[in-house]
Amino acid sequence: MGGPPMSDGAFARWLADRAGQALLGLRAEMGFADAGALKSAGDKVSHDLIRTELARWRPADAVLSEEDEGSRLAWAAEVSADAVSRLTADRVWIIDPLDGTREFSEEGRADWAVHVALWARDATTSHGLIAGAVGLPAQHRVLGTDLPPAAPSMRPETAGGAQRVRLAASRSRPPVFLTDLAAEVGAQLVPMGSAGAKIAAVVTGEVDAYIHAGGQYEWDSAAPVAVATATGLHASRIDGSALKYNEADPRLPDLLVCRKDLASRLLAALQRHCG
Repeated sequence: MGGPPMSDGAFARWLADRAGQALLGLRAEMGFADAGALKSAGDKVSHDLIRTELARWRPADAVLSEEDEGSRLAWAAEVSADAVSRLTADRVWIIDPLDGTREFSEEGRADWAVHVALWARDATTSHGLIAGAVGLPAQHRVLGTDLPPAAPSMRPETAGGAQRVRLAASRSRPPVFLTDLAAEVGAQLVPMGSAGAKIAAVVTGEVDAYIHAGGQYEWDSAAPVAVATATGLHASRIDGSALKYNEADPRLPDLLVCRKDLASRLLAALQRHCG
């Protein structure tokens, strides 16, 4: 059997798809009776598969993964050897093997994802990401930078002359200001699971925007942001500044992903509610 595709974008898609298929198989094998065991097994199976394939096909590249203890401690006083290695590397894969473990462990839920992104020191993009893929295994699709979907178009105005923005929101931890912001801009909150699933919904036009504040890490958003910006969407911090990846501290606590025509309106509202 031949190897994976050689281009980084196609490789990211291949890797996200392979991990997703393994997770679907694990779900079928274990069932949902023990949610904790399924979550733990899912994280390990996907992480081990992605790490093994990266070591085989991209051995010179560094890796930042949610499941590596070194990644969790990269911002601590004692910086791990893995963290030092990635900070001096020219290419770093940023992965979340299973984004949305809660949704993965619940029967019938499809809003969980696999994230695979590649950061490069010589990238021309502000965020440094040059390839990425978001696997949505239970939705039977992978969104990737190698074949980015067309940018979602503006929706027709409502009968009242204004467009009601559909705003993806965490089903368990929405930012405290989000309800007031949604009321101000006339937005409808759409609860969803993982960050990857929410940004994917913006990419495909199922919702118009996703706002998060209150704590995330680079692996939560790198792959979805890579795909979103390749699609032509706006992606930034909630103050409008650029998202940056492969930083010494991998915490990246907030972001806005939306259609470009909504960016100034939402950033202005965010300034009023979070400034």
